[in-house]
Amino acid sequence: MTTSPAAPLPEDADLVGQVLGGDKAAYETLIRRHNQRLFRAARAIVRDDDEAEDVVQQVWVSAYQGLAGFRGESAVATWLTRIVVNEALARRRRQKKGEHLALIDDEAQAVSDRRTPEEEAADGELGRLLEAHIDRLPDIYREVLVMRDVEEMTTAETAACLGVSEEAVRVRLHRARRDLQSSLSEAVGTSLPRAFRFAGARCDRIAAHVMAAIDRA
Repeated sequence: MTTSPAAPLPEDADLVGQVLGGDKAAYETLIRRHNQRLFRAARAIVRDDDEAEDVVQQVWVSAYQGLAGFRGESAVATWLTRIVVNEALARRRRQKKGEHLALIDDEAQAVSDRRTPEEEAADGELGRLLEAHIDRLPDIYREVLVMRDVEEMTTAETAACLGVSEEAVRVRLHRARRDLQSSLSEAVGTSLPRAFRFAGARCDRIAAHVMAAIDRA
């Protein structure tokens, strides 16, 4: 007995059209499709899981409210990532406002003994070690490294999201890899996608929060 082929997944642009036509379920599909990328982009900037989650939730709600303004000049994923980057950068600037400039003490970056379910689901010590060392990179290097090597975005897409040139992305990525490899090993490059795992519970939580906020609005 033959089975019919599975229906192709709708394109992002089609989902946007469905949402604008009143289909809220289509927006949840978008959320679940791009949650991981947006979380990783925010996490690379704010360096805190809870803060990154809050950024992503806020952006999903505001993006829904402003979806009619999406003109299709870039991919939906790029548009969303750029909004997340801008919001995360704004939060980081607010956090740093009024603080004295100082070098970050590596000891202050020690991993807490308190573990969340998402952290426990990561691949053990290697994943946590990678995350800790990535967090210690300068901001401009960490952001590019996560987008290119962890989330595997293209150079052009990363440049568009960060508002810099493609050459700047290439230079920053080279320096980030060099600095990271000097403190870890050559094996780091092949293990990077294991960092900042996006467990199902977090995705479910963000989707539920955003959809509830949309329903209330």
